[in-house]
Amino acid sequence: MGLHRVVEPAGVLPQAAWRLDADPRIAANEVRIRVERLNLDAASFRQLAEKHGGDGEKVRAEVLEIISTRGKMQNPVTGSGGMLIGTVEEAGRRSPLGLRPGDRVATLVSLTLTPLTITDGLARWDGRSEQVPCDGYAILFARSIAAVLPADLHPELSLAVLDVCGAPALTSRVVAEQVARRAREGDPRPVSVAVIGGAGKSGSLSLAAARRAGAGRTVGVVPVAAERDALTAAGVADVVALADARDPVGLSTAVTTALGVPADVTVVCVDVPGCEHGAVLATADGGTVIFFSMATSFAAAALGAEGLAADVTMLVGNGYVPGHAELALELLRAEPGVRGLFEARLAAD
Repeated sequence: MGLHRVVEPAGVLPQAAWRLDADPRIAANEVRIRVERLNLDAASFRQLAEKHGGDGEKVRAEVLEIISTRGKMQNPVTGSGGMLIGTVEEAGRRSPLGLRPGDRVATLVSLTLTPLTITDGLARWDGRSEQVPCDGYAILFARSIAAVLPADLHPELSLAVLDVCGAPALTSRVVAEQVARRAREGDPRPVSVAVIGGAGKSGSLSLAAARRAGAGRTVGVVPVAAERDALTAAGVADVVALADARDPVGLSTAVTTALGVPADVTVVCVDVPGCEHGAVLATADGGTVIFFSMATSFAAAALGAEGLAADVTMLVGNGYVPGHAELALELLRAEPGVRGLFEARLAAD
């Protein structure tokens, strides 16, 4: 689990640590990765960009400072990190990950618990995009997860997909369970799904996963007209609604109007805080809210649901579901609309 890499405070797991030891010498159950690109978590990058008024040089300097000070990339405000791609340099003889030197991989665990050193000063990054070209190294533990990059996809595209692969996998599981339960109970009503932030990476994949899992009707909620038009053209949602997810009544009204009823499953994939109450209000009694945003306040979600007397199940999307990487990559290959949204985002970056 990497306990031996924790510098301070002692006794906590690496994710909770303030600082990690990023020594490149590996233990027998560790793997060292030569890093070529980071993918910063969306909430973290937004916070940094807004803090520095879009000044890329200042963003770059702060990311370097975080990594050099903490031995990992963990935004001290959002608490989130991201993930990376690189090439295996050395694998310890007792590592259970099945990786070999020369394998080009994406890590499927957060940068918040990954020992990391940057050696090039992020000289090739302008500080204006979530994807960060770089040189350095990272350490994986025995309990880490990594996927060998597929040969048929560009590495930057694979990185963008694998960064959010937990979202469609959990969405698929929850929707399939609700569809199966209604079938057992003889309930003819279709399962309705709302994805808040539907034009983004995790949002578009979650919409595609919900439809494939048997959702009867889906709505993608976006904040601006440009995203509405892009998501409509992609065709991955039955209907697209325009609403500010931070406006609880406005969001609930938009979802209910689009679906005709409150959503049975609401998936929150936004990168801004303050969307908890709207997600709860947009969800039917007995329904489920899945929070994938690292900007979520789980205290606000729990207390808000209590205050609204909302009988909803709330799930934390922890980023790991067995088979999540394979599912996300297969959705990208099979859904031209989803792939188009990803490629447009990368081109804009």
